[in-house]
Amino acid sequence: MAKFEIVMPKMGESVIEATITKWLVKEGDTVEEDDSLAEIATDKVDSEIPSPVEGTVKELKYSEGDTIAVGEVIAILDMEGEEGEEEEGNSEKEKTEEKSDDSQATEKEEKAASPEKAEVPTSETDISNYSTKDFDSLEGFYSPLVRSIAKEENVSVEELESIKGSGKDGRVTKKDILAYLEDRGKAPKEAPAAQEQPKAKPEQKPAPSAPAAPQAPKVQSWDGDNIVEMDRMRKMIADHMVTSKQISPHVTMFIEVDMTNVVNWRNGVKNEFQKREGEKITFTPIFLEAAAKTLKEFPRVNAAVDGYNMIERKKVNIGMATALPDGNLIVPVIHDADQKNLLGLTKSVNDLANRARNKKLKPEETSGGTFSVTNFGTFNNTTGTPIINQPQVAILGVGAIRKKPVVIETKQGDVIGIRHMMTMSMAFDHRIVDGALGGQFLDRVKYHLENFDTERTV
Repeated sequence: MAKFEIVMPKMGESVIEATITKWLVKEGDTVEEDDSLAEIATDKVDSEIPSPVEGTVKELKYSEGDTIAVGEVIAILDMEGEEGEEEEGNSEKEKTEEKSDDSQATEKEEKAASPEKAEVPTSETDISNYSTKDFDSLEGFYSPLVRSIAKEENVSVEELESIKGSGKDGRVTKKDILAYLEDRGKAPKEAPAAQEQPKAKPEQKPAPSAPAAPQAPKVQSWDGDNIVEMDRMRKMIADHMVTSKQISPHVTMFIEVDMTNVVNWRNGVKNEFQKREGEKITFTPIFLEAAAKTLKEFPRVNAAVDGYNMIERKKVNIGMATALPDGNLIVPVIHDADQKNLLGLTKSVNDLANRARNKKLKPEETSGGTFSVTNFGTFNNTTGTPIINQPQVAILGVGAIRKKPVVIETKQGDVIGIRHMMTMSMAFDHRIVDGALGGQFLDRVKYHLENFDTERTV
């Protein structure tokens, strides 16, 4: 039988590894083309690996929970056909490997004809002189990620080989090398010689130590309590939210919006739209359109903070918080939202929300956001105080739309009428967005929603 290697797929330029969270097949299973083989997770998104061919699972090279570098073989399939037959993917892979082998052979010949290479640099050596060739003679397997970390941190070959690996077959994982670096950083320094120690002046007092970071209180479980460990995504959400509150001084402002024109317009077009397009038009793309217009008018809100630099983004990429069936949350991003019309925004919203709930998002579809919108009204909540999605500096919260008696100004005087009202909130980073700017921004979003063109087509 011909063999086919399944590799960890490339999932975006910034993604260099992924974790196998669940195998969906076992050795000996027969799979069809496009059948899902495994669920994987990165620090950005969860996804699945489909099989590009039909065949039988011969070998699963890693276990659930293992983190593997992009490009590494994770499984082998047996396919119908003679052993000599090759799939295009495998053939190309072998050509690449042959080319690599030829290059390595040439390098070895050049090395033999040249003076012997200097000793491997120590951790104090300039990293620019630390060639990846120094790792070619390493015994055992080291993933590209581990090698990259070793290079960046000036870990010598001898140090790397001394690290005890916790991965498959004793391989050194990212966790292993990071733990080693942490311990290495804590190594005690030799005390200076006694005669070199400066004499402390009697009147000098030791500098006050920095206040200790707050610690969470100890929690004891009681009889009958149900203890549920957070899954990987929930841990990431928890850490991200805590970090955001630590980084950004949050201010939240609220405003009431008359959504009557929007509600009446949507009620008039939704049936025709669903019949024509085969999908619903919700309020979310209307909120995104209003936010995108306002972000172009107030670029300081479409920004990020880097130290004491304020980075005003040219692109308007709006993330929309999406609740998942497992109770977690993800924020897919609509890139260049300001360049899409309402139909384009509607299509993007529906597509991203559907694929988010089915774990079909690509990593790049959850990154690059410059502003976020979260819809509390989806769960019939009046309003809320959202947490900023770092490194953005603001997030808009929209609440439930409800009928209320309100005062309406007319030429004949004030009257009381029934209107569709909504409370809208915005949390912003007080480091660069003050109350005046935050209030003006929120009021301008209100303006765009209340002056919605009810004659428009979609």
